[in-house]
Amino acid sequence: MRKRIISQAPGAVAAAEPGWMDLEQLAEVEITSEDVGHPIESALIPGTISGWRAAEPGEQTIRLWFDEPLRLKRIQLLFQEGEQERTQEFVLRWSPDGGQSYREIMRQQYNFSPPETAREIEDYDVDLDAVTALELRIVPDISGGSTRASLAQLRLA
Repeated sequence: MRKRIISQAPGAVAAAEPGWMDLEQLAEVEITSEDVGHPIESALIPGTISGWRAAEPGEQTIRLWFDEPLRLKRIQLLFQEGEQERTQEFVLRWSPDGGQSYREIMRQQYNFSPPETAREIEDYDVDLDAVTALELRIVPDISGGSTRASLAQLRLA
């Protein structure tokens, strides 16, 4: 599935903080699955609150294709799980050549144990030049099961 986010009113939504990139204007997004009530825009565009959630259980991929190669200095991810105890794994990768090859930035596992540990914030200082694609793969529960992947927020600077 390919999805393109277009703006109806350019500049109508301001970034949550100065310095965050306007992904609505800079990228096209591909996703493997999407819950109608939790579209990918909810994780990528500041001011939205529901976040993205997959329609299907299991491993999911979110891939951003940038219109022009970008320099990334910071990547911030926010995951939330308020219902189910589980161990999630994600892999964050980038491509300098339009998806011909990928380089891993981070591979991380996190244990959700609501309500005590229901939120994971990952904030990475990076120095990546000429980024043409950014890919996030999420395994929502490494033990399997019917858990659906979700992402509350993705911000780039």
